[in-house]
Amino acid sequence: MVSREHKRAALHEKLQLLRSITNSHAVNKTTIIVDASKYIEELKQKVERLNQDISAAQTSNDQNPLPMQVTVETLEKGFLINVFSEKNCPGLLVSLLEAFEELGLNILEARVSCTDSFRLQAVGGENEEQSESINPQVVKQAVLQAIKNWSEGTDQQE
Repeated sequence: MVSREHKRAALHEKLQLLRSITNSHAVNKTTIIVDASKYIEELKQKVERLNQDISAAQTSNDQNPLPMQVTVETLEKGFLINVFSEKNCPGLLVSLLEAFEELGLNILEARVSCTDSFRLQAVGGENEEQSESINPQVVKQAVLQAIKNWSEGTDQQE
C-alpha cells in the first residue's frame, strides 16, 4: 500500500515538474503530456532552424576565405566601427574609406594598424547635410560589402 502511494506521489511530482518546464497551465495528466509533446516539437523546430543558420553561416564563411570581425556600435552622434583581420590586408583601408564616403559618413577619429594584421577602429559621424540618419546595420553592411569587393579585387590580381 505504501509503495503504491509512493509511486503515485512520485508520478504526481514528475508531472508537476514536466508542467513547469513546459510552461503548461494544464491540470490533468493527459493535457500536461500533450503540452509537453507540443513543447518538444517546438524545440525540435528551433534546433532545425539553428542548424540551418549554422550551415548558412559556414557556407558564407567558406565563400569569404578571409575571416574578418566587423562591429558597428551607435554613439551619441555617429558610430564606432571596428574591423579586424588576423592577416594583413593591403588596400582594404582605401576600400573602407570609400565606403564611408559613399554613405556620407565623416571619419572623425581613426586608429589603423596594417602590419601583421589589419585593425581599424574609427569613429564616424553623420554628415550634417544629410536629412536622414544612418542605421548602424547599413554601416555594417557597407563595410562588409567593401571587404567583399576588396577581396574579389585581390583574388583577380593573384
